[in-house]
Amino acid sequence: MAKEIEQLPAITDANYPSYLQPLHTATIEPEEGAIPLSHYFWIIRRQSWKIALFVVTCLVATFVISARLQPIYESVATISIDRNAPSGIVGDEAQKPGGGPQDADQYIATQMKMVQSDAVLRPVAEKFDLLEREHQLKGLSPQMTRALRDAPTQLRQLRVTRPTNTYLVQIAYRSPSPQLAADVANAIARSYLEHIYRIQIASSTSASGFMEKQIDELRAKMERSGQALAQFEKELNVVSPEEKTNIVSARLLQLNTEYTAAQADRVRKEAMYNAMKTGSLAAVQISGQGEDLAKLQDRINDMQQKFAEIRASRGPNHPDFKRAQSQLTELMAQYSASREQIGRRIEVDYGQALNREQMLQQAVTQTKAEFDKINLRSFDYQRLKQEADADKKLYEELVTKIQEGTINAGFQNRNTAISDEARPQSGPVFPNLKLNLLLAGVLSLMLGIAAVILMDSLDTTVRDPDQIGRLFGADLIGTLPFVRDSKALASAQPQAALIALSSDGASYDEKSLSSFEEAIRMLRNSILLSDFDRRLRTLLFTSSTPGEGKSTTAMHLAIAHAQQGKKTLLIDADLRRPTLHKKLGVDPPVGLSSVFTSDCPWEATIVEIAQVPNLHLLPSGPSSRRAADLIGTGIVDVLDQVGSVYDLVIIDAPPLLGFAEPMQLAIAVDGVVIVAVAGETSRRAIQSVVGTLRRLRANLLGIVLNRTTRASSNGYYYYDYHYSYYRAQSAKE
Repeated sequence: MAKEIEQLPAITDANYPSYLQPLHTATIEPEEGAIPLSHYFWIIRRQSWKIALFVVTCLVATFVISARLQPIYESVATISIDRNAPSGIVGDEAQKPGGGPQDADQYIATQMKMVQSDAVLRPVAEKFDLLEREHQLKGLSPQMTRALRDAPTQLRQLRVTRPTNTYLVQIAYRSPSPQLAADVANAIARSYLEHIYRIQIASSTSASGFMEKQIDELRAKMERSGQALAQFEKELNVVSPEEKTNIVSARLLQLNTEYTAAQADRVRKEAMYNAMKTGSLAAVQISGQGEDLAKLQDRINDMQQKFAEIRASRGPNHPDFKRAQSQLTELMAQYSASREQIGRRIEVDYGQALNREQMLQQAVTQTKAEFDKINLRSFDYQRLKQEADADKKLYEELVTKIQEGTINAGFQNRNTAISDEARPQSGPVFPNLKLNLLLAGVLSLMLGIAAVILMDSLDTTVRDPDQIGRLFGADLIGTLPFVRDSKALASAQPQAALIALSSDGASYDEKSLSSFEEAIRMLRNSILLSDFDRRLRTLLFTSSTPGEGKSTTAMHLAIAHAQQGKKTLLIDADLRRPTLHKKLGVDPPVGLSSVFTSDCPWEATIVEIAQVPNLHLLPSGPSSRRAADLIGTGIVDVLDQVGSVYDLVIIDAPPLLGFAEPMQLAIAVDGVVIVAVAGETSRRAIQSVVGTLRRLRANLLGIVLNRTTRASSNGYYYYDYHYSYYRAQSAKE
């Protein structure tokens, strides 16, 4: 069966399943310290059992603590505030609403503060001894107790709230006793209403007292203004100056009208009089007697015509002539007398019109003076009357307000009332077991996740393969699993792993050892197939500090390469603390140091490993403190010679930090491999090693992460599957 196993195809990238291809074959570019989100999920998944344990512990502790806490009951009394309700029952306060929606928030906030005032809480606190029940006086000296009792009362278990978009105020009180919680809530609500009532009574009493003081002054002022008005009326000798002013005004208007008419009549008669003086017949004719005078003139004209005819026809001696002459003379005499009489009448009429005008003018002047005098006194009268009326009205309104205030003072405000009294609750509000468990679960989960992420960020070691490329800019060329049986791993019988592959009842140690050997084969392919430009003949294995497994890794890699039928040489270049000869079970007297110090040919120091064909060992030989100088002088020639004989030369060098010979070896070989322990090797140490190799311009092939586990490997731990896979292949064959 061992021979059949040896004939199994070698693991290469060509025949390895695609879903098991090692992730380290791709070059990982550094990301300038950026941590991918998947890394945090991996950390949480890796530490999930710790987080779960922490959450369960917190939940159990929360349950135990909540179960042991004293239950607290809460009762709520609700007060309704109606801003539109009138604040009184009589007067203007009974008609207008108490307030509007524009100041509702401020008003309700004010009432909430008033509920928590000392004037409201102190009677309730003293009645139920709430300060003692709330343990506010516990441990205080008598002096501090008195000071606290005299200070404004504050109840720790009181909570005053307002439901959103309502005119309600809720007064909630918590207590171990449900009945006490309800009684205190109701007592605070009633104390609040009584406090508002007392404020209204005090305000109304204060206003009434002030108004009563003012009413005597108003009464005296009203009496003085009334007496002044009566005395003024008595001086005017009228009941009302307005009525007399109206009479005089009407008389003055009438006199003005008559005076205007008299002026017009006087002007007309004066014109007639002046025309009459000039002897104008027309002026006489336009008078009232002008018609008689005109008729008389017509008779004279007819008589003169008749007289002229008689004189012309009959002569002066004819009786008709004399008769006509006497008639004409008489008519002429009548005309003259009538004209004189009319002139006298016109003169008399003019004199009468002038006298009447003068009399009316005098009457108008006197009446206007009387009107002005009365009108001037009327202003004083109006002023006195307005003062008297105002004093009387103010006195009456003040008396009414006092009466209304007295009535409204006994009226308790209707816009604030208890809408729902508090009742004892059947169940406690504290502790809320469901809420406590939910909060404990959420908070503990968040705290656990934060703790594992913080621990990861504080961890300065390398444990995740993803960190290799991100932090150091180097390739990850392999991961080696943790093997519990380290003695079997470092034993001189490397064939034990191959025997374990054919055993159906493999133990855990055999299984993990087989996984390690599979990882070594993957490392072998990763190194030898990574450089297509040139063939790698010499490899150097080093680390940052001792004890990181570089010697074991180099030995198993040499064994895996030799099992492919390739001549392989394993050189132990650690001249201070050599270990390979012990691991392989040999004890040669000479070695590499002998080549440099005794001119011993290197061929004479070669040791064949019987258990593994094609594997030879060049041991370190006797220890030497001049190791760095010895290696520096002849290592290049030795490597050139052995490189022409062997297919692959693997060198186990001391840790690079603190020793000089690894630097000389690094520039002499074809490639350098750094071995680091997952979860132990410091990142700063690896950075120093990588920086040193790059400064020396050595060919750094990559980093091997040793002793990885499922907890420290994010997606790289395939070795259990490898083990099962090859067991199944062997069973089929």
